[in-house]
Amino acid sequence: MTDNSTLTVGLDERAYDITVGRRLIARVDEVADAQLSGRHVVIIADDAVAPHHLTLLATACARSCHRVDNLLVASGEASKSMATLAGLLEDILAFGVDRDVVLVALGGGVIGDLAGFAAASLLRGVDFIQVPTTLLAQVDSSVGGKTGVNAAAGKNLIGAFHQPRAVIIDIDTLATLPDRELRAGYAEVIKYGLLGDAAFFEWLEAHGHDVLHRDEAALRHAIITSCTAKARIVEADEREAGRRALLNLGHTFAHAFESVCGYDGRLLHGEAVGVGMAMAYRLAGEMGLCPGQDGGRAAAHIAGSGLSTRLSDIPAATATTPELINIMRRDKKARNGRMRFVLPRAIGDSFVCDEVPEGLLTQVLEASR
Repeated sequence: MTDNSTLTVGLDERAYDITVGRRLIARVDEVADAQLSGRHVVIIADDAVAPHHLTLLATACARSCHRVDNLLVASGEASKSMATLAGLLEDILAFGVDRDVVLVALGGGVIGDLAGFAAASLLRGVDFIQVPTTLLAQVDSSVGGKTGVNAAAGKNLIGAFHQPRAVIIDIDTLATLPDRELRAGYAEVIKYGLLGDAAFFEWLEAHGHDVLHRDEAALRHAIITSCTAKARIVEADEREAGRRALLNLGHTFAHAFESVCGYDGRLLHGEAVGVGMAMAYRLAGEMGLCPGQDGGRAAAHIAGSGLSTRLSDIPAATATTPELINIMRRDKKARNGRMRFVLPRAIGDSFVCDEVPEGLLTQVLEASR
């Protein structure tokens, strides 16, 4: 299968296409000619990804634009910081850019979030293009315009909504992705089934192993289905005033786990989300909101995909329960000091809840140790 698939995120004058296919990096000048033609391109690349794809991307961009520069960013969540952002902005400005510049993010979610926030900030806003190279970024973080960095107080607390001009998903980039990173990205694929598409979750139960074994047809279906789901949610609620919050299934737990680990690579975002989703189902079950068999199915598929489902399995277990709850209170979804969780009623049916008894939350966290 070599044909491209194109989805559109319909946001009126800020609408953009998501192109999914193979060998797209080598043809980025064709796929995104309207966004690149005659412009100054600055590629911001993950230093672990650059050896595999940067030369190919720069060569393709050069066929369309008038100048190409590139900057490398250290791989890993620790780069999502204000210090890295400040240095990146100064380096971009040193190229003598003007408002016609377009930034191109080459890497996973960290690079996409960082480059996107740089684009939102630079000269009060310039264009950027997402070229995600991890499964997690391809199915989730590259779409929707959330950009930002982490703070000492928690994950993604500093940032802006700034939509890309295009998202180019080259499935071939997954060939060099480590297995651990692929599994972490698969957690976000599972999320789309659990939060709003029971039929997709059933498909994952039958074909998830094909996705994890990098079968092209399975990967393509998982990516397109996930991106379509996210695009429709973003169109309905771009700035997370309502329905878009459902995309945070498992994330209130996950962000707290990542925070206590210090973004040092011991716990990947998708790994934290896997545990967080399993715990969201346990919490919903304890609250009488979701049948136990659905929680069992969700946990079984997460675990069967090689992901952890219990706090005791990850480094965050070293934090006390009060410490974790205190971080959850500072999560960006919190309102008026009240924690907000996305909880399931069933597989494929989730809702936002801000009435979680703290005693029950404590009980669920303690039981998972």
